[in-house]
Amino acid sequence: MNYAKAAFQASYGLSSQLPASDRPEIVFSGRSNVGKSSLINKLCNRKNLARVSAVPGKTATINFYDVDGAYLVDLPGYGYAKVGREERRRWDRLINSYFAQERRGVLLVQLLDSRHAPSADDVTMLEYLHHYAVPFVAALTKADKLKKGQYESTEEAFRRFCMPYGCRGVYLTSADSGYGVEKLREILDRAVARAAGGADAAEGDTYGL
Repeated sequence: MNYAKAAFQASYGLSSQLPASDRPEIVFSGRSNVGKSSLINKLCNRKNLARVSAVPGKTATINFYDVDGAYLVDLPGYGYAKVGREERRRWDRLINSYFAQERRGVLLVQLLDSRHAPSADDVTMLEYLHHYAVPFVAALTKADKLKKGQYESTEEAFRRFCMPYGCRGVYLTSADSGYGVEKLREILDRAVARAAGGADAAEGDTYGL
């Protein structure tokens, strides 16, 4: 994909507003403040394509970005305790409604903070992905906060943790230094290319829950 062509499409706060699924979609999921917006910006070499908020739980919509004929889909961050109960329920309904639709999802990127063990909310999301057989990879964020000597052991620890949930790969990344971003682009490009190759080529890589 030509990431230089990335453009913000729209934000949707209700399931009824979601656009028709007419192209491959790569979904980004993760807890609040894990760095989804920053990673999307880095993938697309843009500073302000996805708005980065200093306030966790600020994003309460599903955001769509058009990238060279595919969509990057940014789900609301989960697990922020200070959000009201009714607002959390709305987020849950919105996220569930996305997966309930027949959409052309080719891959989900599950973001996890490389500095900490997965939270209870992270585990719940991994269980969700495994239960519904959603194809996903894990992108470990904030690699720049680790010592380089920790890179290999951190990836391996998360790989052992994530693989039982059906994870297809674990990749250490940094939206600040760019570490691992080119590798992640290659993974996304392959997922979109397989989908474009037809049903046989994409079998096992698409989901429609």
